[in-house]
Amino acid sequence: MELKNKRIILTGATGGIGKHIALLLARKGAHLALVGRNASNLEELANEINNKGGNACTIVADFELAGTAGKVAIQAHEKLGSIDILINNAAIMDFIRFEDQSPERIAHMIQTNVTATIQLANAVLPQFKAVGHGHFVMIGSILGSLGFPYYATYCASKFAVHGFSQALRRELVDTDIGVTYIAPRGVNTPLNDATTLAMLAKTGGILDEPEKIAAIVVKALEQEKQEVFIGQPESFFAWLNGVAPKIVNIGLKKQARVAKSFAIRKLK
Repeated sequence: MELKNKRIILTGATGGIGKHIALLLARKGAHLALVGRNASNLEELANEINNKGGNACTIVADFELAGTAGKVAIQAHEKLGSIDILINNAAIMDFIRFEDQSPERIAHMIQTNVTATIQLANAVLPQFKAVGHGHFVMIGSILGSLGFPYYATYCASKFAVHGFSQALRRELVDTDIGVTYIAPRGVNTPLNDATTLAMLAKTGGILDEPEKIAAIVVKALEQEKQEVFIGQPESFFAWLNGVAPKIVNIGLKKQARVAKSFAIRKLK
């Protein structure tokens, strides 16, 4: 797929991965609607892109609030015209014992990671069908195929996004509308706080740099890939979990015991 002049909605645009995706897409000549919660960060990124000859506008939106997805789709259409590509990248994450996660936080995570993602795709799909083409990119996670202790709600949300991506792709099989699902392993972004980083260091967890993930996302979009899993041995364990979960249970016992000492905490 040629990305020049493609009109793209990018959520989570100023996050670790999102910012680098935005910069790469801008260099390729795409027209961007940058979506995020922080207005000043969005403006800074848009200015950086526009000052270099790119084309970017901003949409301030908090996906924890119900009804946001539909408003984003309307604003993006008003600012860019008909949308060609939607990249659902916005997400929140907690590393915590499930029993210590508040009901409010659980609701916010499902709203941001799952409900808003699905609703935004639903809001954009009629635009794709009206012009006869379009492409969805869903940024998932290895933890959307491999349940890891102390990420219970996050895993649930990414399993949902993975299943949604597969189902939507199959539903649209006879159209020119594609769905790409990207599953990174750990990424070195602010989603990982100091406690999480300490746990990963102790358990041997590997973090990829966001620039690397962004490059893989853009390449997968250009090649219209269906699913891309990033990193070994994590991708192997995600596959193995689908065919022999008991083996994975045994393999994760030691990591789970180490992680437990870091996960016993309260989050605001």
